[in-house]
Amino acid sequence: MKIRSPIVRKRTRLEIIPLIDIMFFLLASFMMVSLQMQKVRTLKASLPTATQVTSTKKPDMIKIKVDPYGIPSIDNVTYSFPDLDRYLAERLVANTNVPVYLSGSRNSTHGQMVYVLDHLRRVGVQRVAFAVKADSPTSATTP
Repeated sequence: MKIRSPIVRKRTRLEIIPLIDIMFFLLASFMMVSLQMQKVRTLKASLPTATQVTSTKKPDMIKIKVDPYGIPSIDNVTYSFPDLDRYLAERLVANTNVPVYLSGSRNSTHGQMVYVLDHLRRVGVQRVAFAVKADSPTSATTP
C-alpha cells in the first residue's frame, strides 16, 4: 500500500527563456571584446603629387539648372525649350548614355522641375538625376 505525503510534490521544470537571454548577453559581450582586441596596423606613406599636369578633360555630363521662373540654363547660358531640345539632341548623338543632372534654385517650384524633366524624357535622355545640395544652417529660413 502506498502512503501519500501531505506535502504536494511539484515537478521540476527547466526554464529556457532566461537561458536564452544569458546566451545572447554572452554572445554580445564576446563580440564587443573581440572588436576591442583588434589592432589596426597602418603604414605611413608619403606619396608624390603631380604639380605640373592638370586634367583639361571635363567629364561627359550635362548639368541643367532651373531658375525661379522655370527657365533652364546650362553652364550659366540660358536656353529656351526648343534650343534646349536641339542642344540635348546634339549631345545625345555623340553619347546616348550621357548623364543629366537637374537642379533647381531655391524658389523653383515642383511643377517647373517636372516640366523640364518631361522635356528631357521627350528628347530621349535616359539617365536623369536630381542634384541636391544641402542648405547650410545659416542660410535656412525660419518660419
